[in-house]
Amino acid sequence: MKGKSYTFFIASNMPGKFRKLRVPAYALHAIAILAVIGGITTAAAVGSYTRMLWKVGNYNALRHERDTLKGQYQELQTTVKDTNQRLDSLQSLATEVAMTYGVLRFRPAPFQVTDLPQSPEAEFENTVEQYNFLQKNAAAIAISNGGLRLIPASFADSSYTPSFWPVMGRITGSFGERLDPFSGEGAFHTGVDISAQYGEPIHATADGIVTIADTHSGYGRLVVVDHGFGITSWYAHLSAFAAVVGSRVKRGQVVGYAGLSGRSTGPHVHFEVRLNNAPVNPMRYLRHSSQGD
Repeated sequence: MKGKSYTFFIASNMPGKFRKLRVPAYALHAIAILAVIGGITTAAAVGSYTRMLWKVGNYNALRHERDTLKGQYQELQTTVKDTNQRLDSLQSLATEVAMTYGVLRFRPAPFQVTDLPQSPEAEFENTVEQYNFLQKNAAAIAISNGGLRLIPASFADSSYTPSFWPVMGRITGSFGERLDPFSGEGAFHTGVDISAQYGEPIHATADGIVTIADTHSGYGRLVVVDHGFGITSWYAHLSAFAAVVGSRVKRGQVVGYAGLSGRSTGPHVHFEVRLNNAPVNPMRYLRHSSQGD
């Protein structure tokens, strides 16, 4: 007995063309089942792809929100840092004024800022240096011991006052508010930038002790000299060091060489003066002397 089948007649638009197609029933049933399965599979694939697009959209939105929050956090950190630097500068100015009128006492002199062990020869040299310092700055020491007089003008000429220019060059960045050369946003510049040739010697602006000679974020290769009385001078973006931590340096002595390490757009030295670790305008010291004097 023959199985059940279906016959399809196919006519052509050409005269006399007529065809007959016989298809078994089981074949039609198989095609129908495959069509249903294909439809279900296609619907599932479309649904899965739609869910994937939705998840990707949510992920991108969360990532954008995270990047936005990260940027806002960094801006807030910069604002807080700048505000703290301004506050420190105001506090240091108030401290300096108070010291000028004898309200506050001076901090220890430069020969008292280190606790490094010393040999007998170094102790003898230290004693001679203390004597010379006291003899040269007797008037200033008298204020430290309780006088209420003004600091004499001669103190500005002390070898421990950072009034010597670290390098002969043009001022390319001033102290205070400015546009950050990297972000293009407002920022507080804690020192002055002095142009210099790459590798040009950088000189100590006053007598003191080297407390830092290392690489620091943003500053690059940095040398810090402690001059006593809470005054320190900073020399940044160096290409190499010429001084080591704990060594005594004299005014005009080479402490490093100009470079472009750290956040720098070209060879120069970033010079800071800090009073009790608060940045003050270095031009208040440098303007009393000509370059190289």
